[in-house]
Amino acid sequence: MSGVRLNKYIASSGLCSRRKADELIEAGKVNVNGKTVTELGFLVQDKDKVFVDKKMVRPVKHEYYKFFKPAGYITTADDEKGRKTIYDLLPETLYHLKPVGRLDKDSTGLLILTNDGELINQLTHPSVKVPKIYLVSIDSKIHKHELEQMALGIEIEKGKMAYADITVLEADGKSTTMKIILFQGLNRQIRKMFEHFGYEVKSLKRIQHATVSLEGLKRGEFKPIKPQAIKELKNFLNRITQDV
Repeated sequence: MSGVRLNKYIASSGLCSRRKADELIEAGKVNVNGKTVTELGFLVQDKDKVFVDKKMVRPVKHEYYKFFKPAGYITTADDEKGRKTIYDLLPETLYHLKPVGRLDKDSTGLLILTNDGELINQLTHPSVKVPKIYLVSIDSKIHKHELEQMALGIEIEKGKMAYADITVLEADGKSTTMKIILFQGLNRQIRKMFEHFGYEVKSLKRIQHATVSLEGLKRGEFKPIKPQAIKELKNFLNRITQDV
């Protein structure tokens, strides 16, 4: 009998990841055709009706966009303080897409936007070491021993160690420009790492997330990610998650 595994069916609705779907199934919150299903390997057929917490879910067509976030906008759909958000720059047809991770208000660069909950989970889960690449400038020349400390890890908050792989691109007495690779997703991580040593970040731009790059985008512009690029991204994520 053909069919789609229940966790994949739920994840394809954009509700959550497969891992979260498994938790919902085991908790007895999933109903198929009027019956509670707790079997993780249950196969959903075309005519089946699936409910999660009494709400019907259906697979949706997954969409993938990349967006060049300008400075001055926050990465959220709504803001209680009335600040400008990235959705002020996007058409209503993309309002249903969620950003993968965040960039703070003063940071710029690449944001992936999608309704693929499984992909969002893979790209942001703490156990998966997904590389994110940034171009960063600070207000002074940095010392070699400080770069070495950041590679080994520094405590930016109580109990939170932050790491960064840093390559200096340009440096003089007044500033340093670097390429920084992160494998973590801590809040304002780069800024806090440099603040730890007394430096101020002058500019911070994300230029790549996993295999997706900012290339071909102007500030404030968005474009669909090509199917081949999505295939390459998913293949990359499958490789690095095999041991997780």
